[in-house]
This record gives sequence, C-alpha cells and structure tokens, in this order.
Amino acid sequence: MLGAGVPVAAQMSSEVEAALESGAVGEQADGYIGFTRPPPAALKAQVDAINIKRREGYTHVAQAKNVPIEAFAASVGCHTLTSLKPGRAYQIGGAWAVKGANPISLPAQCGS
Repeated sequence: MLGAGVPVAAQMSSEVEAALESGAVGEQADGYIGFTRPPPAALKAQVDAINIKRREGYTHVAQAKNVPIEAFAASVGCHTLTSLKPGRAYQIGGAWAVKGANPISLPAQCGS
C-alpha cells in the first residue's frame, strides 16, 4: 500500500452514517463511498461532498508522494475495507456485498 490511514475522512452527517448502517451506501475499493441503490437527492449531495473532500486529501498526499491519485486512493480503499465493520456494505469489482464476521477477500490491487 502507498500509505493507508491518511486523514482524508470528511465529517459525516447523521444521514450519511444512517445510510452506511442501513447499507444504502458503502465503501468501495477505489477509496470512495458509493450507492448500493438510487439515493435521495439530499443523501447524494452529502456523499458527493464527502467524496470531493476525499479526492482533495488523496490529491494532496499523492502529489507529495509523487504517485498517481487513483493508486493512492485505492490503497486507502484497501485499508478501509480491511477495517470495515460487520454489517456494512462494500463494493469490489462492481459487486456489492455486506461484510460478515470473516475478513473480506480483497482485490489483487491490495496485495493480498
């Protein structure tokens, strides 16, 4: 990984937290939050804002490390997936799943 644990987390509203808990949104292997089903406009706007802040953080660190932004974002995505709480939705390779008690089978990009 290029550097997991970078402080790129944006403040999440109670609506986004509830959507994460319910599985309406989830973490993706690319380092961003995505929708498991079509969202209401207000939730979409909040998640889009979080993803914009994540991209800003990824850009800053990737430039400092002289690595591609997408590669750095994916490394953070790998770290996020390894620490995902059970019951939370996640997406790897385009397919949504829900984290159970066992570790997630990470994509090849994560070096597992």
